[in-house]
Amino acid sequence: MGKKLVRCWNTDNALYVRYHDEEWGTPVHDDRKLFEFIVLEGFQAGLTWELILKRREALRKAFDNFDPERIAEYSDEDVRRLMSNPDVIRNRAKILATINNAHKFKEIQKVFGSFDAFIWQFVGGRTINHVFRDFSNLPSESEESRAMNKELKKRGFKFVGPTICYAFMQAVGMVNDHLVHCFRFDQIRSMTSDDAKTR
Repeated sequence: MGKKLVRCWNTDNALYVRYHDEEWGTPVHDDRKLFEFIVLEGFQAGLTWELILKRREALRKAFDNFDPERIAEYSDEDVRRLMSNPDVIRNRAKILATINNAHKFKEIQKVFGSFDAFIWQFVGGRTINHVFRDFSNLPSESEESRAMNKELKKRGFKFVGPTICYAFMQAVGMVNDHLVHCFRFDQIRSMTSDDAKTR
């Protein structure tokens, strides 16, 4: 038998384990995937991440694979379609925010060439490798997430408070918040060692 992997998330939930091992904290530079995480983090507000992971495939299907081009074209009929879909999270404000954010996302792409270029500027284009030993040390927001929140709000985004922005940063690898004893901490640190900063 191989050595048991040590994870910083103490869970046997298969959805959580897969997400932890394969996605959380891995740097994302693909615009479509970045938009997906903005949508998911917005929907997560006030709910558990477990629920979001359970509904993720249904949300992906309902929102045209998180394609901002298509979502920006959604009509009132699409809003009614989503609100009547029992497999998604039927929160009208969050659905409308997703459509609004798709418009704003496209505007940023036009100005910056890509959303990736815009969003990674808040960490200077480099992953911040934290060295936390306990989850009680993890912040719920940071100077960078507050700056991101301020700029996104200025550009018309909704459901992008500083706490949501920080969770987004964790998800897309702008910060590496795996605890130091977790097998993913070293994997991500080595993956980003050429252009990462530690603090």
